[in-house]
Amino acid sequence: MIEVKGVYKKFDGCNALNGLDMNVADGSIYGLTGVNGSGKTTIIKIITGVYKPDKGSVKIDGADVFDSIEVKKLCAYIPDDLYFFASYSLKGMAAYLRGMYPSWNQARFEAMVKDFELEPKTKLSRFSKGMQKQAAFILAMSCCPKYLILDEPIDGLDPLVRRKVWNYVVNDVAERGMTVLVSSHNLDELEGICDSIGIISKGEMKYEGDLDALREEMKPMSLKEIFWAKMGGEENEK
Repeated sequence: MIEVKGVYKKFDGCNALNGLDMNVADGSIYGLTGVNGSGKTTIIKIITGVYKPDKGSVKIDGADVFDSIEVKKLCAYIPDDLYFFASYSLKGMAAYLRGMYPSWNQARFEAMVKDFELEPKTKLSRFSKGMQKQAAFILAMSCCPKYLILDEPIDGLDPLVRRKVWNYVVNDVAERGMTVLVSSHNLDELEGICDSIGIISKGEMKYEGDLDALREEMKPMSLKEIFWAKMGGEENEK
């Protein structure tokens, strides 16, 4: 379980997060959404241990994240701003991660490379942005993480590749009990994949709960209409 309690974070005197609470249940696919600048990427980077909160706590499996190497080994993270070592190929990055993740599955890596039709010996810097996203996904899924954390994971991918990505995710949730946190502004994508959702604005949680229950409560509204209703009519900020 991912537990975020009363988290605050400032950058250059500006509040990015204001006492944020958030709970991601084991074995769920949790969608985090909000307008640009709402704090989505900040809380994702705190959950993954990139940033340390100014105040509050973030725990995964009951342990604090920031200083725990063992907790970080349970997590795979695909950021919106991808980063690879400059001279590395997909095969080279796989060798690097294989030494970091005890759960690494080489057979899965090789099968996924074939499935996505990527060249493992080509430098990643020569891949298109879409191909780099696919490469990052292959690497993350080959780590066989207990927690998969995604920040705008499917931007720039064509519909067929998007479907393939989500099929892998759903299968791992069903077969291994993997927990997924996905941050996205694409409400249609979240509606089709998530079973719970969190809506944040100005660093605060506006709504968190089961997606089916939310639809039932607010039918016949679409998820987009529900989103703006929970945001308190802030559509002019988009």
